Amino acid sequence: MTAIFEADHTKESGEAAIKRWVRRVRRSGFTCFESFLTTLGNWLNEITNYFVNRRSSGFIEGFNNKVKVLKRRCYGLTNLKHLFQRLYLDLEGYRLFGL
Repeated sequence: MTAIFEADHTKESGEAAIKRWVRRVRRSGFTCFESFLTTLGNWLNEITNYFVNRRSSGFIEGFNNKVKVLKRRCYGLTNLKHLFQRLYLDLEGYRLFGL
């Protein structure tokens, strides 16, 4: 699947490549992918829009997830400054310490 998105495809050829991949997965007999394949089929048009401009919202989705996880971890934190310090450390801290 990764190779499809790294290759130079138009929207149409990308969609065809994904459909070929789905057929191969279904023929393999693995049932663990059924939920993923259903979601892929439901959102195929939107997913293949990636091939038009080669952009995705992946960074923003990942950032939002990090903030939500941090909010759960910091439940009960009363000082907003400490929340933002924790967010900064989670996003930049390892880089600051060369890790």
